[in-house]
Amino acid sequence: MATILLLGSGELGKEFTIAAQRIGQTIVAVDSYENAPAMQVADTFEVINMLDGDALDTIVEKHNPDYIVPEIEAIRTERFYEYEKQGYTVVPSAKAANYTMNRKAIRDLASKELGIKTAEYRYATSAESLQKAVSEIGMPCVVKPLMSSSGKGQSTIKTEADIKKAWQYSQEGSRGDVAEVIVEAFVTFIYEITLLTVTQKNGETLFCPPIGHRQERGDYMESWQPAAMDDIHLKTAQDMAAKVTKELTGSGIWGVEFFVADDGVYFSELSPRPHDTGMVTLANTQNFNEFELHLRAVLGLPIPEITQEKIGASAVILAPGNSKNPTFEGLEIVSAASKCDFRLFGKHTSRPYRRMGVVVAYDSLDSSVSEVTKKARKLADEITVKL
Repeated sequence: MATILLLGSGELGKEFTIAAQRIGQTIVAVDSYENAPAMQVADTFEVINMLDGDALDTIVEKHNPDYIVPEIEAIRTERFYEYEKQGYTVVPSAKAANYTMNRKAIRDLASKELGIKTAEYRYATSAESLQKAVSEIGMPCVVKPLMSSSGKGQSTIKTEADIKKAWQYSQEGSRGDVAEVIVEAFVTFIYEITLLTVTQKNGETLFCPPIGHRQERGDYMESWQPAAMDDIHLKTAQDMAAKVTKELTGSGIWGVEFFVADDGVYFSELSPRPHDTGMVTLANTQNFNEFELHLRAVLGLPIPEITQEKIGASAVILAPGNSKNPTFEGLEIVSAASKCDFRLFGKHTSRPYRRMGVVVAYDSLDSSVSEVTKKARKLADEITVKL
């Protein structure tokens, strides 16, 4: 059986670890703090600063893994090229991990090299250069740190007064040591989707049914599958996803995000790993959930098809404030409801808006996606995080 070095041990890493344990793989979970969610179910763990390249080198040499699987952005990803030269398998590839951990690299690849439709954008490295970028792009526009996750540091600039605040907030939410931000023209979209895309070592690229989602503060609140969309827009999104994942190379699942507007489909972002909106697949909406798909693609196990088995929705459980020992109330209400389930991530501290768990709901294929989504949200709201 394979040894997998998991770099990042949050809730997505935890579900990936559970999937790996079910088929006898060995997981070494790594993060910057002890008792992170994936560590609770892994075979062993390491606590390091993954932006410290020497520390990263040390644990790679120590564990000699068959696969190196990144789960977060804040990693010294340029080291991955050397690991590949040494014979290690980086998932999906060193190029993919290095490009997609930084919004600048992936956006330039998609827009400038591959000619994929994106929002107009600029970069800024200071409050002053942000002012210049905003004047060129126009308002409203969106500011995002080049390295961040779950919407941290992201804001919308609507007035001149917002610019200084946006810069400060971007630096507070940035992960890693990159101060630069991307400034994007605001796309007036009808809806946005995540298209989970699976690339295989010896098989065709597969697509999960599209996932719709709603965001607040740049982080998803609910997701649902399938998202209703025109066939022509779905085909365009699939073609874009296939094009960019082929260029990045490697096997695994990719969370590819798109805006759908009146004038067509816009590529937004890409993650080379399971996606938070894809937690809806924990409702068994597909023949394999996104974590099982990622694992099978990583191991080179053939995936002949991805089929939609049910409709489903997920809704997040958020913490209202800071706590060193949060507890939960209302679990019995969710447990008593039909066709639903919940996951608590095992985070032992909380902060405002930290994602602490998720509720998933499901129903038959001929049911209403909107009603199932409302049910998931209502049940998630029944769970209270006590500080």
